[in-house]
Amino acid sequence: MEQLETLVSNGVKKDIILSNYTTYKVGGKADFIITPKNVEELISVLKYVRSHQMKYKILGNGSNVIFNNAPYHGVIIKLDEFQNLEMIGREVIVGAGYSLMRLAMKVSLAGLTGMEFATGIPGTVGGAVFMNAGAYLSDMGYIVKSIKVLTPEYEVIEMKNEELNFHYRTSFLKEHPDYICLEAHIVLKHGAKDAIMEVIQDRKKRRVSSQPLEYPSAGSVFRNPEGDSAGRLIESVGLKGTKIGGAMVSEKHANFIINIGDATGEEIKELILYVQKVVKEKTGIELKVEQEFVE
Repeated sequence: MEQLETLVSNGVKKDIILSNYTTYKVGGKADFIITPKNVEELISVLKYVRSHQMKYKILGNGSNVIFNNAPYHGVIIKLDEFQNLEMIGREVIVGAGYSLMRLAMKVSLAGLTGMEFATGIPGTVGGAVFMNAGAYLSDMGYIVKSIKVLTPEYEVIEMKNEELNFHYRTSFLKEHPDYICLEAHIVLKHGAKDAIMEVIQDRKKRRVSSQPLEYPSAGSVFRNPEGDSAGRLIESVGLKGTKIGGAMVSEKHANFIINIGDATGEEIKELILYVQKVVKEKTGIELKVEQEFVE
């Protein structure tokens, strides 16, 4: 793999434990982790892994993925170096590797409103666009004007909001994972900083009181069915506190599965599928999984 190492100025990390790179704190060893410094390096890496038919995964903050504890024989590509940030009036241009929570706080403190929903979402901008992350009846689809993407043909193009097919917890990128978000152009509104920060603090208190933030998790496991909530349905069929190994349905919020100690990715996946099956059998509603199983 010497040639792979020459493609990026940051070098290549080998045999990295993935549990250090996911919010669930699960995952086995990955053969390689690469952090390209720019688009040119990213293209070089992608051409190499595709031509050598190597498995690869673009990974943001690891806040919505579940890796098995078995080895990942492939390349993890992280866009941590894509950190550019430009704020002009109420418009923001930001790199895909930028922390979503950090960005949301930065724009809020600057008196811009529209990203309050994101102050509790521990992902990257690219990951948030990919899955159309949201909360409190808002999501990325409301604020993203356009994005720069790398196409499967290695072209950098702009895609406008209407092309991105934003819907509840999905987007064009999720449906076409060979397109990679490099940068987002976000448009917000001017607001009163004190009022914005009051909303953020109020929601933070609500999260602390209603979510099991003291345990590793990846946030909401299932999408809310129209007109209902996944947490209510899971609780209604008596699954709060259900455990498989070190994975447990939170007693604080039933739509969270938490790692209560040395859970494996396999145990978390098994528990998610078990919850889905029981809810379907008892209510007739098939919950859709928000999180991604990576084999």
